[in-house]
Amino acid sequence: MTTMTLILFNKPFNVLCQFTPEPNGPERPTLKDYIDVPGVYPAGRLDTDSEGLLLLTDDGRLQARIADPRFKMPKTYLAQVEGEPDEAALDTLRRGVTLKDGRTLPAEVERIDDPALWPRDPPVRFRKTVTDCWISLTIREGKNRQVRRMTAAVGHPTLRLVRWRIGDWTLDGVEPGTWRDAG
Repeated sequence: MTTMTLILFNKPFNVLCQFTPEPNGPERPTLKDYIDVPGVYPAGRLDTDSEGLLLLTDDGRLQARIADPRFKMPKTYLAQVEGEPDEAALDTLRRGVTLKDGRTLPAEVERIDDPALWPRDPPVRFRKTVTDCWISLTIREGKNRQVRRMTAAVGHPTLRLVRWRIGDWTLDGVEPGTWRDAG
């Protein structure tokens, strides 16, 4: 009997969510710079400008279950957004937002206190005249740049985005740029 490998990785800002560099793209760190485990692949993606939980596995069935929108595995993001969304904006996110590629499923969303996160490098640009706040947003699908497009659609662009949870797996105890085996 073979054992499955499942890695919880805290992907830093500006790291490509793949093991090989982009041909003809800007030089950026990749997963290879952080993870030296043969045979594992990301279960889903996380944009270069997003941070947080990325699951990697060598089990194709588990990879599909995590990444395939058919399974509607919940993914929770902590989003620092521009401005302070009122209840109407939050309710719109809760009902689902119409984007260019269709309507999103309803999201679970709430305003939260500033989370105790690591500093981002480079830091989010601070503007004295523009307030910001944090929300927790849980979605059950994975359209391209979905959370960013959802918050922008309700008038509150995302400034920083950290995926905190996928299903029952969280970033608890996993520092940026590090990983732990959860298999």
